[in-house]
Parts: sequence; C-alpha cells; structure tokens
Amino acid sequence: MVDVALQGSAISVAEQVDRAKVLRRLRFGDAAFRNLTRAAAMAVLVILGGIIISLVYGSLPALRTFGFSFLYVETWNPVTEKFGAIAPMYGTVVTSIIAMLIAVPVGLFIALFLTELCPMWLRRPIGIAIELLAGIPSIIYGIWGLFVFAPFLQQYVQPFLITVFGHVPVLSTLFEGPPYGIGILTAGLILAIMVLPFITSISRDVFEAVPPVLKEAAYGLGGTTWEVARFVVLPFTRVGVIGGVMLGLGRALGETMAVTFVIGNAHRISGSILAPGTTISATIANEFTEAVGDLYTSSLIALGLILFVITFIVLALARLMLMRLNARIGV
Repeated sequence: MVDVALQGSAISVAEQVDRAKVLRRLRFGDAAFRNLTRAAAMAVLVILGGIIISLVYGSLPALRTFGFSFLYVETWNPVTEKFGAIAPMYGTVVTSIIAMLIAVPVGLFIALFLTELCPMWLRRPIGIAIELLAGIPSIIYGIWGLFVFAPFLQQYVQPFLITVFGHVPVLSTLFEGPPYGIGILTAGLILAIMVLPFITSISRDVFEAVPPVLKEAAYGLGGTTWEVARFVVLPFTRVGVIGGVMLGLGRALGETMAVTFVIGNAHRISGSILAPGTTISATIANEFTEAVGDLYTSSLIALGLILFVITFIVLALARLMLMRLNARIGV
C-alpha cells in the first residue's frame, strides 16, 4: 500500500512538473506573440513618422523661400526658380472628383447587379473581368489612354460636348476650347476606369455579406429590388462601401504614370476641363530627375507633402462622416 501511494505521489509530481512546463511554454508563446504584434504596429507608426519628417525637412527650403504663397501662386518656372503649387493641386483635386463622380455610382451599380440581379452563369465572367482590370499596370492604362482613348475623345466626344454645351451658362466655360484629346477630362476618365475595379470588388464582397434573411424579409414585405438595395443592403454595408470608395479615392489622388500620359502636363489653371493641366504626382514624376538646385528639389518635395496632407484630410473627413452616420442611427 505504501509503495502504491509513493508511486501515485511520484506520478502526480511528474504531472505537475509537466503541466508547469506547458504553462510556461504557453505564457512565453503568448508574450512573444503580443510583443511581435506590438512591434508590427509600432513599426507602422515609425515608418509613417519617418515619412512625415522626411517630407517636412525636405520641403523646408521651399517653404522658407516662398512661404504661404507657395499654396496659391500658379507660376512654375525652374529657370527663374519661381514655384507655386496651386496648378498641380487644382489638377489633382479636379481629376479625382471627375473620377469619383463616374466610378462610385457605376461601381455600386455593377456590384448590386452582380449580387442581386445577375444570372449565376454570368457572375463569374464579369467578376474575372473586374479583377483583370484591377491587375492591369497603370502604365498600360496610360499608353492606351494616349494612343487610343485620347484620339477617340478628340474626334468624337469633346467636339460633341463643345457643341452641346457651348451656349449653356457655366457649362460653356467648363467645356470650352479646342478638343485637344488630352487634358483634365481625359485624365479623370482614365482614373475612373482605374479605380472602378477596386470600388466594385469591395462593394460586391460586402453586399454578399448581407444576411439573406434581411433581404428576404424586405421582399416579403413587398419591397422592390431597388428598395431592398437602398434600404437594406446599402445601410447594412455602408462601412465597407465607404472603405472601398476611400481606397479608390486614394488611388486616384496618388496615381502617377497613367495621368502623366494623358493630362498634358501644363502648369496652368483653366476653367475648362478639356484643357491640359497637371497633378502633383505627375509633376513630381516628370521633373524630379531633372531638378537642379536645392530650391527646385525642395519645391517638388513640398508638393509631395501637400499631397500627403490632402490625402490625410480626405481620409479624416471620411472617418468623420462615418462617425456621424453611426451616431445618427445610434450605433
């Protein structure tokens, strides 16, 4: 009996030792995982802070020389070293607005069609086509836009717009001038094509995540497909939809090569969207390798800082809008 008791005591001690080893290993693994994730999160903040510091430091010579006037002067003359950012800022904002005005409704309609109305045999081909559009390099869009799309606009679309809106107040200014083919409108249309796959793909994924019982209940109450989409699908998925729109807007604001090919690269502001213009990213891409002198280089870096600030403001406004929507419905 004593031997059995001793043997049982030895087994229990051994089990306790093994259990303690397992617990120590689990605690070590948990601590390592926690520290690894914390380090990854901190690395993002460090990288972001490094980018901000580099942009601010690099743009200091230009900001000291031109001051606040750098934001509203149109002149961009490397010979006389007179630089102003308003023309690239104007082109960046206007082309992005044109792109989003076209891509957002079209992308949402495509996503709704794929999830609510499209036959099953057609969903996969359309989905693959959208994914292929998202995977096309931007320089391919630029080449296609310059050699195919711009001549088509110059020959057919822009003369039609000039003729139709030529005598309409406000619109006559918006569509005046000769049909160059390249310009603000062409860049905006190319950007719309480029951001359309991102908005469509994300919207389709979030629309498919809507619980079928919600849509079935709406249909059971006599709702039409449009009413179900408007009052059930879109409110339920607004966070994902806004995220997709913001992703597309970020792509539009920072797009470089495709816009450089088709915008005309003219440092001036025109009331007509048919006229050539430029954007911040296109200006940096075109001139950074040719920048001679600290002031010229600093002015280009200052443009990058302005683009960073514009993107930050847009994302902050989107986040604020989302918070107000959630507060309105009590989420």
